[in-house]
Amino acid sequence: MSKKQSSELAIEISELCFSWDGHAPTLDIERLQINRGERIYIEGPSGSGKSTLLGLIAGVITPQKGTVRVDGRCVSELTGADRDRFRADHIGYIYQMFNLIPYLSVVENVTLPCQFSLSRRKKAAARSSRFEAEAMRLLKKLGMDGTADITKPATDLSVGQQQRVAAARALIGAPEIIIADEPTSSLDTGHREAFIQLLFKECDREETTLIFVSHDTSLEKLFDRTIRLNEINAVEGSKQ
Repeated sequence: MSKKQSSELAIEISELCFSWDGHAPTLDIERLQINRGERIYIEGPSGSGKSTLLGLIAGVITPQKGTVRVDGRCVSELTGADRDRFRADHIGYIYQMFNLIPYLSVVENVTLPCQFSLSRRKKAAARSSRFEAEAMRLLKKLGMDGTADITKPATDLSVGQQQRVAAARALIGAPEIIIADEPTSSLDTGHREAFIQLLFKECDREETTLIFVSHDTSLEKLFDRTIRLNEINAVEGSKQ
């Protein structure tokens, strides 16, 4: 389990309601609190709103009603540009579709957050003397240290390799919050275990809050607690 969590909240959601344009509400959450340093596993069937919830926490989208506070900031009230800056500084996001930049090399993709966030650039450099060296450290831990792999453009990588690059990119510069949306879906058993070990080690080192969505229920026991979306979402039909 992770080390003892701080009493300070990392995430606080209140009276939240979200719907996609022209559709019925997807999420209706009265209250959700996550402590700093907690490892959270989010469970729910496909289409239940898990990825939408992650997007709201990260400030990628904003609710029609209610507030989303992350690391003490009300991200739901920030401008789009301010949300982008906040996310770059404080949140590492492993997207379900990876979202790698196809024309950049592996190392360039991993170090991308350091180009947008001075604080993450400084923390990455402090860990490994240079932020490029920190990228290599993370890639090596994930079995991606071969020259033939790291010099390839992202489009030439296998799906499993792309997933590992996306994970390294989220971890670089020790953001306060890691959001992982199905981060092990394309990994074989050996690479999955290496990824989970690295993820937990890096999060424990910095008391990083981890929010993890997966259909792999064998991983649930590794987390501090599980949030079952159908238990907190009041949208009709979500309780099924």
